[in-house]
Parts: sequence; structure tokens; C-alpha cells
Amino acid sequence: MNNFQNKPSTAFIFASWIALLGGFIIFLIGLNNAQMQLNEKGYYFAVLILGLFSSVSLQKHVRDKLEGLPTTTLYANLCWAAFAIAVALMCIGLWNAELAMSEKGFYGVTFFMCLFGATAVQKNTRDMAAINPKNTQEYSDRESNTSEE
Repeated sequence: MNNFQNKPSTAFIFASWIALLGGFIIFLIGLNNAQMQLNEKGYYFAVLILGLFSSVSLQKHVRDKLEGLPTTTLYANLCWAAFAIAVALMCIGLWNAELAMSEKGFYGVTFFMCLFGATAVQKNTRDMAAINPKNTQEYSDRESNTSEE
């Protein structure tokens, strides 16, 4: 199946979840307290969600490819494009924002912290599923489908 059967340490799993949830919650608290219009807050929130989804999707594609699962070039390009667009939109938005440099840094750091956390949580989830496939519905469904044949 896969040659990457290294179980992530409890500390890394914990740190990954802290990065994801901590970054996300702190980003939202910052948006809530920000003195900006609601449409600006919506922009930064939407870019964060796009970044999170694209980073998880990109990590999944890379992992599928490493494990020899079928992937398409179109999907890979879409993953990379969505990820690059999210990062570019955040950078451009912060560059042009009328915010103090400390606020720009706050949003930038929490954004990238969330991207790291989402990617690491996805990796850890996938590693744990590969080690013990009986704990995941996806693997259970695959096994039941093959046993019926």
C-alpha cells in the first residue's frame, strides 16, 4: 500500500492542532475586533477559507501521488492554482490595507500558521489512517466492497 508507515508523535499531532485551531481562532478574534468594514472582514475570512481548503487539497493530492493512487494533472494544477491565489490574495490584500504594520503582521502570521496547521493535521490524519485503516470509514468501505466480490 504505502511505504510511509511512520506514526506521527503525540507532540506533533498536538502542535498541528494547536497551530490550526489557534491560528484560526486568533485570526477570527482579530477580524472581530478590527476597525474595518464588514466587506473587508469578509474578504480576509474568504481568503483564509480558500487557503485552508486549497492547502488540505494540495496535501491530499501530493500524498495520493506518493502512494500510487490515481491523480490527474488537471486536479494538481487546480490545487496549486487555488493555493497560490489564496496566498497572493492575502499578501496583496495586506500590502494595500490601511492597517498598522503590526496588524498586517498579525494577519499574515496567523494565516500562514493556519495553512501549516491544516496541512499537518491532514498529514497526521492520513498517516494514522494508513497505520490503522480500521479506524476510518473510507478504508472500512473499501474493505467491505472488496469482501463482497
